[in-house]
Amino acid sequence: MSEPIVRILIFDEDALRASVLEEGLTAAGGTEVTIVSDPHGLLAAISNADPDVIFMDLQSPNRDSFESMLAVSRAVARPIAVFVDDGDAARIDAAMDAGVSAYIVDGLKKERVKSILDVTISRFNAFSSLRRELEETKAELEDRKLVDQAKRLLMKRRQLTEDQAYALIRKTAMSKNTKIVEIARSMIAVADLLGEE
Repeated sequence: MSEPIVRILIFDEDALRASVLEEGLTAAGGTEVTIVSDPHGLLAAISNADPDVIFMDLQSPNRDSFESMLAVSRAVARPIAVFVDDGDAARIDAAMDAGVSAYIVDGLKKERVKSILDVTISRFNAFSSLRRELEETKAELEDRKLVDQAKRLLMKRRQLTEDQAYALIRKTAMSKNTKIVEIARSMIAVADLLGEE
């Protein structure tokens, strides 16, 4: 079974530099390449091409082009590799904070493009997984806080122990075929409506 085609969008205002990336990707095989040179239409081009990976060659970016790249990186949830000529530490940090998967300094060589593509995708997937885990953990913590608040309401109002309060919430959730956190959320909403703590 053949590998799926990886759709790659190359953004570069210099056609010669873009062709170096395109040659490297074509030589690696399994890619479909779109080249964009107009920075003003970049987000629209990304939307139209729907690439799996974005390569941005900024060479020596000025402040405006760097800010534009950061805006693109924040706007699209895709692996992005940025090629530049200098390794300014502040710019590297800003790019990584914005979601750039690979920041390649002086690395525009067609022989390296395939490995850069692989690293870019791998880093993006690893960061996406970590981000997803963090969001799930935050959601679980918020749910736990709601259940604890609902237990406190029951303990105060009905003079129950913590275990008894939880058992009552759990029993109610089971009888209504809903999640425990939804019962807790409803209890808190009613208590807020009635002015109870």
